[in-house]
Amino acid sequence: MTDSTTVYAALNDRLLVVRETTDGWTATERLAGRDFESVAADPAVPDRAFAGTVEAGVQRTTDGGETWERVAGDGPGATVDDRVTSLATSPHDPGVVWAGTEPSAVYRSSDGGETWAALPPLTDLPSSDRWSFPPRPHTHHVRWLEPDPHDPERLYVAIEAGALVRTDDGGDTWQDHPEGGRRDNHTLATHPDAEGRVYTAAGDGYAQSDDGGDTWAYPQEGLAHRYVWGMAVPRSDPDTVVVSAASGPRSAHTVGTAEAYVYRTTGAGRDGGPDPEWTLAMDGLPDPEGTVRSVLAAGDGSKLFALNNRGLYRSADAGATWELLPVAWAEAYERQTPRGLAVV
Repeated sequence: MTDSTTVYAALNDRLLVVRETTDGWTATERLAGRDFESVAADPAVPDRAFAGTVEAGVQRTTDGGETWERVAGDGPGATVDDRVTSLATSPHDPGVVWAGTEPSAVYRSSDGGETWAALPPLTDLPSSDRWSFPPRPHTHHVRWLEPDPHDPERLYVAIEAGALVRTDDGGDTWQDHPEGGRRDNHTLATHPDAEGRVYTAAGDGYAQSDDGGDTWAYPQEGLAHRYVWGMAVPRSDPDTVVVSAASGPRSAHTVGTAEAYVYRTTGAGRDGGPDPEWTLAMDGLPDPEGTVRSVLAAGDGSKLFALNNRGLYRSADAGATWELLPVAWAEAYERQTPRGLAVV
């Protein structure tokens, strides 16, 4: 493809494939009527992307979003559950793709999503008897998968709600929730220029580890809204972190009661985490009232993207300021709570 940027934006019931071309930005609806949970793409394979759905498993495109098909849905390798809540591609091997589901389980593909293998059960871990997700109190799911950019065998797994789990051997074995780790993790991040650092946006606040998740710091100064959801770390700077946050689940996710904010820090690399504090980063973003929490993703360099019910936004300065992309935004989109965002 000749496009400089492609954005896969998952809303509740459709996927927008947004492209930047020499003629400007275009958006095309795909998979309308599906119930989406997640999306992932790999800049090393820009024509390929994956979408996780509630009833139709893993959907894959190999032509830049023009056509989609279910993979591992029927026949040999049909192991991935219908409800796919998280996806990730490996920064080390373009053939490796990870999928997380509800109930909580992790699957691995080594051939770009053609076939999948179930990894050993997460629910064998001692902490699993404390996992639950409202309004379904007897289940839980893998909300986020984050491969370590420095170690191809290490993967971080966020269980909503209950634990942060890690594997150091490609999923053969799991390490249970570390002491001091957040329990309601929504989004995890790592960075190729900060070995050992793990960032988490959680329902019980932001947290950061500098030793691969063994110990944690909780820098909250200036973060007036502690229900943290989306997060992005610009590829140009591991010490800058941008998060979306609200006062609680209803103000984060429900359009009728929404009031969500975006915060930024530039001090994530200092001792004890971000210092001196978080500051609001709303320049160019819509008014918080009526706006659901943004899903955030990093593009090239210092570019960041934010998706909410008001539109798709881009920052060219690592989240300091934002601009609304000139993409046609249907009235129906304003009633939706976005599920995922991937940029290649």
